[in-house]
Amino acid sequence: MANYAAATIIVLSIILIGLLLIRPSITAAQGGKIVAFIAFFILPVVATVLGASIHLENSTSTQFCLSCHVMEAHGKSLYIDDPSYLPAAHFQNNRIPKEQACFTCHTDYTMFGDVNAKMRGLQHIYVYYFKGAPDKLALYEPFKNRECLHCHATARSFEETSPHKEMRDQLASNDMSCLTCHTKVHDVANIDKKKTWKGPKG
Repeated sequence: MANYAAATIIVLSIILIGLLLIRPSITAAQGGKIVAFIAFFILPVVATVLGASIHLENSTSTQFCLSCHVMEAHGKSLYIDDPSYLPAAHFQNNRIPKEQACFTCHTDYTMFGDVNAKMRGLQHIYVYYFKGAPDKLALYEPFKNRECLHCHATARSFEETSPHKEMRDQLASNDMSCLTCHTKVHDVANIDKKKTWKGPKG
């Protein structure tokens, strides 16, 4: 729907600008000046804002994240046939929305979390195009338990099982990282040695 609205605004802008270029005398009248103002200023601004909004929303998709070849191994880790791999266990068991798998775990669950995640994404793009992809990809800052606990903190399987219930306070305060025990995250160095899940039998 948003794509259709943006396309409509762009087409309308082109038509009005074309009309004004063909018949500039229209701007002599008050109504013509209003049309010119809308065509040259209002519609382009609206189209730009709407287009940016659409692209930012698209940047939350798994397809967008994995469209960069340096993320290929990270994408493969979603399909590893090993439940001890966190990305695979979450992705294959629908614990996260598959269309937004990367963004779901790598956004900050704070007031401006979406904005911060998208700013980091822009930083990734800047680094990739202007400095070159680093040999080893790494997070800009350590992964916080907050992102895990956003979903798991109220889950019965987390609250009532050992050792989670005994260390709940340490996990909530980030004194102990979830990754202390859950060590197999993407493990891209060993991806090609692992058996791959082919998806549900159909």
